[in-house]
Amino acid sequence: SMAARLAQHTATAWKLIEWLQAQPEVARVLYPPLPTDPGHALWRRDMSGASGLFGVVLKAVDEARFVAFIDGLQLFGRGYSWGGFESLLIASFPERAVTPNPYTGRLFRVHAGLEDPRDLIADLERGFAALRG
Repeated sequence: SMAARLAQHTATAWKLIEWLQAQPEVARVLYPPLPTDPGHALWRRDMSGASGLFGVVLKAVDEARFVAFIDGLQLFGRGYSWGGFESLLIASFPERAVTPNPYTGRLFRVHAGLEDPRDLIADLERGFAALRG
């Protein structure tokens, strides 16, 4: 079932990415298949497909609002088990990485699972509503 699951993860990711890019709080979506992604050229050179894993950089937002966003989500699980069937979302702290973080906004990572993308978008809408206060 891996091929069918991977196709669904990828399709769901694209729907979430399209929606996220239209949100005013989103500074950038990090997904190598996107032509605007800094790793796109490498992806094109070395890959033949994609997955449901991507990152989202928010515009400047304080920690309390970021926590409200994460806490406002109901469908996305929290964790790093990328590749399972469920959608996951986790805060990321690239300032703790070995290489310098080129982004100033808060970052979260998403694994798009097999749930209906409309349900996941509704959940993200709840999170953004909490972020906006």
